Amino acid sequence: MSWLEAVVLGIVQGLTEFLPISSSAHQLLVARLFFGNDGGGSAFTAINQLGTEAAVLVYFRHDIVRIIKQWSLSLVGRTDRNDPDARMGWLVIIGTIPIGLLGLLFQDAIDSTLRNMWITASMLLLFALVIAVADSTAKQRKELDRLDVKTGVAFGFWQALALIPGVSRSGGTIAGGLFMGFTREAAARYSFLLAIPAVLASGLFKVATISETDPNPPWGQILVATVLAFVIGYAVIAWLMRYISTHDFKPFVIYRIVLALVIFALLAFGVVDAAAPPV
Repeated sequence: MSWLEAVVLGIVQGLTEFLPISSSAHQLLVARLFFGNDGGGSAFTAINQLGTEAAVLVYFRHDIVRIIKQWSLSLVGRTDRNDPDARMGWLVIIGTIPIGLLGLLFQDAIDSTLRNMWITASMLLLFALVIAVADSTAKQRKELDRLDVKTGVAFGFWQALALIPGVSRSGGTIAGGLFMGFTREAAARYSFLLAIPAVLASGLFKVATISETDPNPPWGQILVATVLAFVIGYAVIAWLMRYISTHDFKPFVIYRIVLALVIFALLAFGVVDAAAPPV
């Protein structure tokens, strides 16, 4: 991986991770179209996501510290287990279970088969329609104090769909929240909190095992990409939380449809390879 590629992919990750447009789809497309490779593969993608997840930790730091504190106190009986922050701690844990189990069960497919650009383009198009329907029919009555175990698990399965490039972690989770009657802001906030355990676990696992597939990982380039993803990702979170308070997701739906059609055309004319190029 060149330094230029690391910089470009870090910027792409920061710009797209929190928008409902699929960061993995953009990483795959940019890497194959401009650099003729797979962008470091799923290992690079997972590690690079640690940068954007660090942005979540910083942006929601007050909420996260409060949730961890109250959840920990509830374990030893020093606070009521029905305390909203203590409940949120449990709900984040419960909501993480689906993506954890499915990620382990389908790890090989996630690292290979599902990184096919035909699948990616199809998911971009399909979930553009899903987000459009969710956004146009949403009642938007529920805040996070209405979250319970059932809806927490449901959120978790919507998040797990993001294991398929093209779905979008935030897009899938927020769409699921809208279908369940939550406001855009509530669905987005829980989406970001829910992603923390899954992304950290996936990224740290790839850090620990990357040498199995690459005996000489480009740690310098990975670090640069991760730092860029953090800085840009923080700015995108701040913008998105303001944007969704007064706007719908229509621009993102249109963008996803156009991008999907562009990828279909690039594949049809052989400009990009559907499968990952050989290493």
